[in-house]
Amino acid sequence: MPRIFKIALLTFSLGLVVFAFCGVDMHTVRAQEGAASAYRQMNVYSEVLQRVQSDYVVQPDINAATTGALRGLLESLDSDSSYLTPADYAVYKAGPTGTAQVGLNVGKRYGYAVVVSVVPGSPADKAQMEDGDILESIGTTSTRDVPAAMVPLMLEGKAGTQVALSVIRPQRATPEKLTLTRTEVSYGVNGESGFENNSILQLKPPVIDKAHVAQIEQKLRALPKSGYGKVILDLRDVAGNDMNDGVRLANFFLAKGTIATLEGQKIAKQTFAADPALAVNTSIPLAVLVNRGTAGAAEIVAAAIADNKRGDVVGEKTFGTAVQQKTIELPDGAALVLSIGKYETPAGKVIEDTGVTPTVLVAANDETPVVDEDEDAAPEPAATPAAKPVKMEAPKMDETLTKALDLLKQK
Repeated sequence: MPRIFKIALLTFSLGLVVFAFCGVDMHTVRAQEGAASAYRQMNVYSEVLQRVQSDYVVQPDINAATTGALRGLLESLDSDSSYLTPADYAVYKAGPTGTAQVGLNVGKRYGYAVVVSVVPGSPADKAQMEDGDILESIGTTSTRDVPAAMVPLMLEGKAGTQVALSVIRPQRATPEKLTLTRTEVSYGVNGESGFENNSILQLKPPVIDKAHVAQIEQKLRALPKSGYGKVILDLRDVAGNDMNDGVRLANFFLAKGTIATLEGQKIAKQTFAADPALAVNTSIPLAVLVNRGTAGAAEIVAAAIADNKRGDVVGEKTFGTAVQQKTIELPDGAALVLSIGKYETPAGKVIEDTGVTPTVLVAANDETPVVDEDEDAAPEPAATPAAKPVKMEAPKMDETLTKALDLLKQK
């Protein structure tokens, strides 16, 4: 690599680092001190890069190293921020090549893409994928090398095309290889179930968006004539990208109080307060079900119900993602997808940092009990070859739902 190109590349990459670090430091200290701190960090970065150039075992690919450093910088801020190379950003702006998908809501954790939730009836659901599964690779590309903003685009495409996944599942030692066929995925209508002689109504939206929130509103307004006197709002494995939909849904159950707040370095604190005119059922006994697949707008709802003591929130700690983002184009054609505001619960906890903790914790049972697991035991002598024992799965009990029903029976 010519020396003048190295110098130019070094200067450009240092400029990007200064830009990024100034933005990070100046929200906590005065502008002058922030700039000084950024330049100190720039000097450290410069020294490290020079040492890598001069002392590494082989001549390094400085462009790749700089890209890795910038991606690491953005992902160290939060799991939703991304640095996109010029090639990445061109793909990002063009959007997916088709509207078909495999039915996965994904995020970034531990450096890898991780399944937040699975769309019921989708190819991923039929492959028995679950929230918490780690996507080690998509195709031949490790998801460690894929910015968070690019992962959904890699999973979407034209109907009938296939995507190969290497999946690390909880409590399994080796990755599982899956090939899923993309298809048009429909979220369908809200699920409904009646319990306790149809005195308790369970509402299960597949996603939090305008259409499904409107369906819930219609159902809640019809409750007085239906005979139902209590409600379970099941938000397990439910996500939503528009936080306003979550605010609206929470408002159905609240006549007053704070639903959420939003704040950022350049975003003055916004408080989303309950509007009495939008409230529908403010006194009906309520339980909200959550798990680690509850994310985004659904977390807004759960936190508002819990912190305003409007009902019980039952289940597991939620995923933790509720941010406002901005795409910032860079001079070389690259871009930053940067979190510029974070939503907080009424109690002041940042949802992305802490998730939402249930008021009643019910841990999930990740292992299905199995009867007759001793397949290696010697068979009893017999005149004909012994048949291999058949594993019988014990029926799964929905402990979270059972706990919510018990709580509502007492109200």
